Amino acid sequence: MWLSEQQKIGVGLVAAGFFFFLLGVLTFFDSALLAFGNILFIAGIFFLIGYNRAYYFFVRREKIRGTLCFGLGIFLILVKRPILGFIIEFSGILALFGDFFSVIVSFLRSLPFIGPVLSHPYTAPVIDRLAGIRVLPV
Repeated sequence: MWLSEQQKIGVGLVAAGFFFFLLGVLTFFDSALLAFGNILFIAGIFFLIGYNRAYYFFVRREKIRGTLCFGLGIFLILVKRPILGFIIEFSGILALFGDFFSVIVSFLRSLPFIGPVLSHPYTAPVIDRLAGIRVLPV
């Protein structure tokens, strides 16, 4: 699968947004870093999947609660309430992107160093339960 130039920019913006968001959490919820990470992440999503698809992703009926929590969390971070904003935003992220966790885990299991750890008999059931992967009994 080849990415267009716009999608490559989107991947870079999402990665930078994730980096700044993580850095904001590691620096004890610095509002500026969290806000910058959120802005980059949202811009990256729109570049990555396109304006129309991103818009319809966020306003679908089953995703509206997650969108509202995500937006309220960003607003609270911008008005200098970073811890409460982070908690509300994280619940919105789980509601919005929770469907993708099984895809992410499947991809990570194909990587050389992370894959064996995630597929280990002791860790696999825990990871599957957290990601919402249903394992059929043998």
